[in-house]
Amino acid sequence: MTMWVFGYGSLLWNPGFEVAESVIGTLPGYARSFCMRSIHHRGSEDDPGLVLALDEQEDQGCEGVALRVAPGREAQTLAYLRERELISSAYLEKNLDVDLSDGRRVEAVVYVIDESHGQYCGDLPLEEQAQIIAKAVGGMGPNTEYLFNTAAHLRQVGLHDPALEWLEARVRALAS
Repeated sequence: MTMWVFGYGSLLWNPGFEVAESVIGTLPGYARSFCMRSIHHRGSEDDPGLVLALDEQEDQGCEGVALRVAPGREAQTLAYLRERELISSAYLEKNLDVDLSDGRRVEAVVYVIDESHGQYCGDLPLEEQAQIIAKAVGGMGPNTEYLFNTAAHLRQVGLHDPALEWLEARVRALAS
C-alpha cells in the first residue's frame, strides 16, 4: 500500500525516511502556525521554544509537501515518525486527504496539534513568537535554526507563508 506523509515544518528539510516522490500539496481545513510549545527538541521544560503545528481552521488550507514513502519502508517509516512526532503526545496522528499540485488527491499521514494539550498555545501574537524563538534552545538545537530551515525550504519549493516570513525577518533582527 502506498504511504504518503504531509510535511509542513521540519519534515520539509529533515524527513528522516526514504522519500520516493515529493509533490507540493494543500491540506484543506488546517493552518500552519507556531502554536506548540517545544519542551524537547527546540526548547526545554524550563524555557520552552515553539514549533510549527497544524491548527484546525475550516476556511484555511496549509501548503506543504506530500512525501511518498519508499515502497517496502512504510511500517519502518510509521514507527520512526511516531517516535519522533508523538514524543509528548501534543500531536495527533491523522490520515487526511491532501490535494497535490498535479491534480491527484492522496491520503497522507499528518501530525496536527491537540488543542486540549498543555503545549498548545494558539493565538500567540507574532512578536511574542519571535521573542521566544530568538532565544530558545532544545535537544535538537536552537529554535532559530528550526525557523530558518523551514522558511528556507518553503522558499526553495516555491511556497509563500507571510507569517513565517515575517517571523524569520524579525527573529534575524532580534538575533543580530
